[in-house]
Amino acid sequence: MTEVFLNNRMEVFVRNELEVLKAREADICTCERCLLDVIALALNALPSRYVVTKFGEIAANLELESSQYRADVTVALLKALEKVRQKPRH
Repeated sequence: MTEVFLNNRMEVFVRNELEVLKAREADICTCERCLLDVIALALNALPSRYVVTKFGEIAANLELESSQYRADVTVALLKALEKVRQKPRH
């Protein structure tokens, strides 16, 4: 029987891209509250990509690796980072 689970691949992708941005940008607050606020704001601006099987996970990962999705995620993260910078809740 095929293993099933519920996973939003967009969340995983956003978290990974945030790690890349943290390495490049010096003025990002790295407290847990600010990082979670950035992730939540970015995810609310992006479409969900829920999967329930490994095959779905692979297909979603390939889709998310496209240059358009990468650009969309980067833009959403940069907008979210700016919002959190302006009004941090830590």
